[in-house]
Amino acid sequence: MIFDFFITKHECTHKNVPVDVEEAYCPDCGALVKNKWYLVRCACCNIKRKAHIEYSHIKTDTKFCPNCGSTDFYVEELSGINFMDVHYAVFKKVVINQEHQITRQIWVEEECEEQKLLSVKN
Repeated sequence: MIFDFFITKHECTHKNVPVDVEEAYCPDCGALVKNKWYLVRCACCNIKRKAHIEYSHIKTDTKFCPNCGSTDFYVEELSGINFMDVHYAVFKKVVINQEHQITRQIWVEEECEEQKLLSVKN
């Protein structure tokens, strides 16, 4: 039990997934990874605040807003990154759990020479 604390988890960091694509499959583990950009803004005065990721949570670099002194902030998800937001944006790779839905198509031949296409979903 004591040694469980020192055992490291060997989870994939998806370092080989390119940053310039919206989503891609990781070549190391095969998971579908989506690249997401976030922007942190002050809840009071709405200015951009610098932030970082700490234990998979987005945190601000400073406790108080340098403009108004508020501690409240909100996180805005960006659809894409532009050069104005590069210094304030936070990048995170998110694994998307896909439910594999299998669709099979079956050709059925009847006695008359017609063919029908049936779709079967699991």
